[in-house]
Amino acid sequence: MNLSASQLKDLENALADRLYVQVAGWHLYLGDAGLAQALAIECAARLDQGAAVCARQALEAVQVPIGGGATRLPLARLLPAEQLRDLEDVLQELDR
Repeated sequence: MNLSASQLKDLENALADRLYVQVAGWHLYLGDAGLAQALAIECAARLDQGAAVCARQALEAVQVPIGGGATRLPLARLLPAEQLRDLEDVLQELDR
């Protein structure tokens, strides 16, 4: 499934406001962290694999710089488990 530029922007906006990374009990939304666009692009590239596979692979593909960029972690390691389900829900809505 290919997304138009407006659909990709809509996906980015949905992810920016709905998903967050959690560090020491603090929630940092992906839009505020500057990660929503990268995740939207990774998701768009994998939509044909189904929502569950797409979500997991996209979260692993987005590498988040930590400590000034000295270390990078997959976004999947920074999101709580319920956020994975929220991402799958957003992706399923796109498929309709």
